[in-house]
Amino acid sequence: MDNGRELGDFLKSRRARARPPLAGPRRRVPGLRREEVAQLAGISVEYYVRLEQGRAQRPSDEVLTTLAAALRLDHDERAHLFDLGRSRGAAPRPRPAERARPELVRLLATLDRVPALLIDHRLDVLAGNRLAAALFFDFDAAPVRQRNLARFAFLDPAARERFADWPEVARATVGQLRLVAGRHPHDEPLATLLGELTMRSEDFRTLWSRRDVRERTHGTKRFRHPAVGELTLRFENLDLPSATQRVVMFFADPGTPAEQSLELLAMWSTPALLE
Repeated sequence: MDNGRELGDFLKSRRARARPPLAGPRRRVPGLRREEVAQLAGISVEYYVRLEQGRAQRPSDEVLTTLAAALRLDHDERAHLFDLGRSRGAAPRPRPAERARPELVRLLATLDRVPALLIDHRLDVLAGNRLAAALFFDFDAAPVRQRNLARFAFLDPAARERFADWPEVARATVGQLRLVAGRHPHDEPLATLLGELTMRSEDFRTLWSRRDVRERTHGTKRFRHPAVGELTLRFENLDLPSATQRVVMFFADPGTPAEQSLELLAMWSTPALLE
């Protein structure tokens, strides 16, 4: 991925969404003009135009900071802007394939009342316990290539039934992948994933073109399971020291119908009951 071009496209997308001044002549297009962004950021119009065209050298942290303020970027957007503004040097050596440490796999297996996944930055499922497989899909039975939450969300028709709030899941997934693509511009497996989703999913193409970024470290997710019905679960992401892997755990609030449904799901997915 060319971060210079991506930086320019991201600036244009945020400029189009920025709130213009209240006073002034009638505007033919929404958002701020290039001249206004340059003035707010304290840089020349010519330099800002080069940034949007992907022709400028690496902008300084000071310039990125003033651009973030001028465009009123939120925390995730600001982080993405700085990722895209990094030096475009030679591509680093390819990273080895992500692996799940055996100790982590055993740890997840002990959580028999909490669905838990180990995923990498590409949303590949590296490991998951029995309850997570029941909640999402059978990771062990799926081909390795298909053990990916983004592929599941956009390419598997079952996902629209499994996620009660599928549009929200889709937006969050694309927003996360946008952030990751800025952090890992030379990641070939990630580029392959994004290319496949772009080619095969119109919904993904539409959301990707908006250039929205989003980091979700916790929240709620509504599931619709054929065995136990609908349940709303909270989730927490626990980032590991590797910086590219995280454990995602789902749990129900005490005393809620979701807690009872999760207990039923644990019973339903118990091997002895499946025989």
